[in-house]
Amino acid sequence: MRGEASSLAQKDLTTEYAKDVEGIKSVNNEMTIKETPAKPVETMIDKIDDASITAQIKASLLVHRSTSALKTLIQTTEGVVTVSGIVKNAAEKSMVTKLVSDINGVIKVVNNMTVEVAPASNY
Repeated sequence: MRGEASSLAQKDLTTEYAKDVEGIKSVNNEMTIKETPAKPVETMIDKIDDASITAQIKASLLVHRSTSALKTLIQTTEGVVTVSGIVKNAAEKSMVTKLVSDINGVIKVVNNMTVEVAPASNY
């Protein structure tokens, strides 16, 4: 037999199947094992760790006038960013999600921020 197997186990299994065929006296399995492709080399730009992502998010929120990095808790785990805290309105909450998702290395944004409830007026 000739061909390409994806693993040694597949090559051995193919030999066993061939031996089970009625009339086959011997099997000469010359199959080659397919090489698994090498993992692509990550550059330093591609390899952004969670601490770097968090730092970039904090800087982005500080620079933007409509958001408050000081009132925002940021947790990053394997590129998944969870933000929590209090915002003034739904627009600010949406802006935080947009700013966070624009950061390189962010895979997903979980926005658990709550909109601040305005005190009731006594008129």
